[in-house]
Amino acid sequence: MINHVVVTGLGVSAANGIGIPAFTQALKSGISGVKCHINEFPAIKASLADYSYKTALASLPLSQETLNHALRLGAKAPLSARLSLATALEAWHDAFADGCPYPPEQRGVIIAGHNIEQKYQYQIRQSYVDRPEFVPASHALCFMDTNQLALLSELLTLRGEGYTVGGASASGNTGLLHAYRQIASGVTQACLVVGAMADLSPPEIQAFKNSGALLTEGDAYDAARLCRPFDHNRQGFVYGQGCACLLLENEQSANERNAPIWGRVLGGSLCLDANRGSNPSSEGESRAMRQALLAANRPYDSVNYINTHGTSSLQGDETEIAAIKHAFGPYHRQIWLNSTKSLTGHCLYAAAAVEAAATLIQMKERFLHPNLNLENPIDNDCRFVGQQAQSQPIAIALNNAFGFGGINTCVVLEHVSQ
Repeated sequence: MINHVVVTGLGVSAANGIGIPAFTQALKSGISGVKCHINEFPAIKASLADYSYKTALASLPLSQETLNHALRLGAKAPLSARLSLATALEAWHDAFADGCPYPPEQRGVIIAGHNIEQKYQYQIRQSYVDRPEFVPASHALCFMDTNQLALLSELLTLRGEGYTVGGASASGNTGLLHAYRQIASGVTQACLVVGAMADLSPPEIQAFKNSGALLTEGDAYDAARLCRPFDHNRQGFVYGQGCACLLLENEQSANERNAPIWGRVLGGSLCLDANRGSNPSSEGESRAMRQALLAANRPYDSVNYINTHGTSSLQGDETEIAAIKHAFGPYHRQIWLNSTKSLTGHCLYAAAAVEAAATLIQMKERFLHPNLNLENPIDNDCRFVGQQAQSQPIAIALNNAFGFGGINTCVVLEHVSQ
């Protein structure tokens, strides 16, 4: 027997909104988190450098015991780990405001991302070169991506399956697919997926710039206009910092406790295109979408919204449009296409999780967020969302995410009436 899977909890921390209420308002109002940061590299980014862990925790309805525990765990944790802790607590409370009904052994957790704390490790290395004896003992834990797994396992008493998954910019979808399979097969009753923030160091940023993929500089007074997916004048992706957490749950159990439901996860697909490089493949992307719909047991003409990968990169946007046309044929003209990255920047490992959350919010509240800065579309044969939010129900949505190394993913989400 295959269990149906729903999302009952969301948490989001992005440059354009920390917490679901602020993030939802940013989606509706078309607020961009992209700004110019003078004397920083990159100067153009959607940054969470001013993020306050204590402020984020204080905004949540936590018991004093949980608050103290979270503060203690986050005291020596790197930025991405602190972000995951606070964002996970938001999703957990959203799903289980009255307490989690499942035994700890039935609670899973998946960290979506790899090489997460690059900036932290870069700083530690600089300290080591100067004074090796002063490297903190905590680094033995913090340098591993599993540190986030352990922190959340302790904070939320998670004793079921837990692991990290990596898929470059498709990591978020990879985590969602693994959580879906956990619950569908009955391994766990609930699973927390954490799209972890990629905290890049200067070498990674420089490498992205040298590859021609990353936009690092631009008009300081017009920074929010520089991230422009599917526009002829796009110049590359804008680095975004963000984290999103989704709590997936057995639908029958969620209904039995009358839990509010954001939407249903119908399944998805992950496939490779046998390519070690950074160049995308329209064949691989198209195959991921077709296989996702096959796994979800839904016809292609049931889809009316695609949250595209849409990075604002020169080659990537063109390739994705070709893939959508190939996957859907003439029906592609009936599907709304949108890019959350126009608001958040490219959140890398967390991108698909942030964008799945954005899709579920739009699905539940029946609107489409603006596709900012889309003034001169690269293809006039597509149904792009414009620069203003609009009222529109979403029945079934695809959440696309593609990563360097030929990694192609697609997750199918469905509206649930309550």
